[in-house]
Amino acid sequence: MNNIICIAGPTASGKTALAVELAKEYNGEVVSCDSMYVYKRMNIGTAKPTIEEMDGIVHHMIDVAEPWEDFSVSKYCDMAAPIVDDIVARGKTAIIAGGTGLYMDNLIRGGDFAAFPATGIRQQLEEKAANVGFEAMLEELRSVDPDSAARLKDQRRVIRALEVYYETGETITAHNLRTQAIPPRYSPLWLGLDFSDRAELYRRIDLRVGIMLHQGLVEEIRDLLKSGIPEKCTALQAIGYKEFVAALKGQCTIEEAADEVRKASRHYAKRQLTWFRRNKQIHWLTRQTGESAGEIINRARQVVTDFDN
Repeated sequence: MNNIICIAGPTASGKTALAVELAKEYNGEVVSCDSMYVYKRMNIGTAKPTIEEMDGIVHHMIDVAEPWEDFSVSKYCDMAAPIVDDIVARGKTAIIAGGTGLYMDNLIRGGDFAAFPATGIRQQLEEKAANVGFEAMLEELRSVDPDSAARLKDQRRVIRALEVYYETGETITAHNLRTQAIPPRYSPLWLGLDFSDRAELYRRIDLRVGIMLHQGLVEEIRDLLKSGIPEKCTALQAIGYKEFVAALKGQCTIEEAADEVRKASRHYAKRQLTWFRRNKQIHWLTRQTGESAGEIINRARQVVTDFDN
């Protein structure tokens, strides 16, 4: 059988449970592909799988970074690729599961990343952005890399694109085109999870937020802040954290923050689905109304069997 399986899908769609069941079935280990699972001490707000949910299956790429670190897709791939290689070399199945499409696509595709230089140009660009604002920085990028300027929507990525250009003389657009011509590192079987009734996905998301609060999410965030984690660090800007940081500062109530998390999570799920829908290799397991998790798992097994045949 194929020794690498990718399980993609939106938040709260059941990726962890499916990954664990397939790992049991096919002698596998799970490689998490979630940009928030990497952070230590951030368990509740990330919906990180518990020991019970892992059910004895080895999980990788969880708790590999401190909350104050700026983690990146290149760091993820540098760490995850050797793990996948090792799992396969031991004759086991690597189950790559998660909702961070950028990380998953780059891990599978392989290739090099634009350099991350340490000459101070990023700090200079960040200081400039603080003075002139996002639109001015976007216009600067537009003058050298209009394609990137047209698709990038946040300041961090605009600064990164400018950094690459000023350090290497090559635009990120040109770099990406060059690396896309390289054959992919892996040829996995792709599985995708979705719901025929979008309202059911949103119900699961809303339920998850309530469970997080019951489990102590606010206390988790308070402890992170008390330990000295800067509230502006990348990890605390994630959905489920920044909203409650605002509540702890008295800018809104806990329930208002929870409503914002529910809304932001639903929007994020839509973006995740848009990202993954571009991948024509994904075999979608769309859960019908009334269909159980066990039935989805059986359908996934059938896809694996058909793929191998």
